[in-house]
Amino acid sequence: MPAESQQPAADRLDDDDYPAYTMGRAAELIASTPGFLRSLGEAGLITPKRSDGGHRRYSRHQLRTASRARELVDQGTPIEAACRIISLEDRLDEALRLNEALRGNDEPQGNDEPRGSSHGEKI
Repeated sequence: MPAESQQPAADRLDDDDYPAYTMGRAAELIASTPGFLRSLGEAGLITPKRSDGGHRRYSRHQLRTASRARELVDQGTPIEAACRIISLEDRLDEALRLNEALRGNDEPQGNDEPRGSSHGEKI
């Protein structure tokens, strides 16, 4: 992680994507096992960074994602389905943010005009 080591330590502490946690510590923080974290990586939900020695390192953002998966699995959802659900939720959130950004101030907020009418007539 040479480029990251040049980043000031204070910046790394606030960086949600900085891979600060070892697999053991990450598993402990989300009340899980290293095997569960490996399975999330195999499913493609999270991709931990690797240290120079090849050890997995997880960021706070990845741990929040893993924790969401843990909750779904604890409720009886198969791990593959939990990963798919989280992936789709994240894609939907991003699409909604993008949609809102693209709308900008062009469309007034709270438009009361009914939708579904192509000619502007009231329904």
